[in-house]
Amino acid sequence: MSTPLDTDAGSEMFASYENELKLVQADLNQKLDQIAETSGEQRKNAIRQAEQVLDEATELLDQMRMEKQNIPSEARSKVNQRFRNYSTDIDEIKRKMKTLTDDRNALFGERYTDEPQDEHVEQRQQLLSGTDRLERSSARLQDSQRMALETEDIARGTLGDLYVQRQTIQHTRDNLHQSEGYVDTSIKTLRGMARRMATNRIITIAIITVLVLLIIAVIYSKFH
Repeated sequence: MSTPLDTDAGSEMFASYENELKLVQADLNQKLDQIAETSGEQRKNAIRQAEQVLDEATELLDQMRMEKQNIPSEARSKVNQRFRNYSTDIDEIKRKMKTLTDDRNALFGERYTDEPQDEHVEQRQQLLSGTDRLERSSARLQDSQRMALETEDIARGTLGDLYVQRQTIQHTRDNLHQSEGYVDTSIKTLRGMARRMATNRIITIAIITVLVLLIIAVIYSKFH
């Protein structure tokens, strides 16, 4: 039997196919029980319905086989094991179906004939079954296309966000360069002010020195 669903190990699409396949398997098992319990025309109808569901299960397996290639390699081993389990289940159902369809006495009962009318009916049923399969495949392709478009929209939005972030980083870098220019200018201004202050200090000291010397000279001249 198949293992429980492990959504962490599979993609969203794979998990969706997996859930759908479980429902189809349950439907198949129910129809196999109906086939075993009926005969004649009812058995033929039950087999046709079961074959249609079996085709759907086979298509789901094919979709799962393709989708599991998109799963990261570190998680693919669990998905591969689950896929093999489902494939084994479907193969077992196919063997049961073959056994039931080969039982022609139970299938046709006493009314079994090889008239061409039976062949036409069978061909018509096969055509209808093929049409149903095509419709289901078309629906799945539309779902895949929708998801691809959604993924494209997400990627486009992500690229837009990255572009805005790049512009923001570029603007920040330009502001940083401009700030560095302001800092360099401020440093030069401060250095110039420091030089002027040092010059003014020297001039002030010189003036004070001269004044002191003049005062000393005046005092000395008064006493001598």
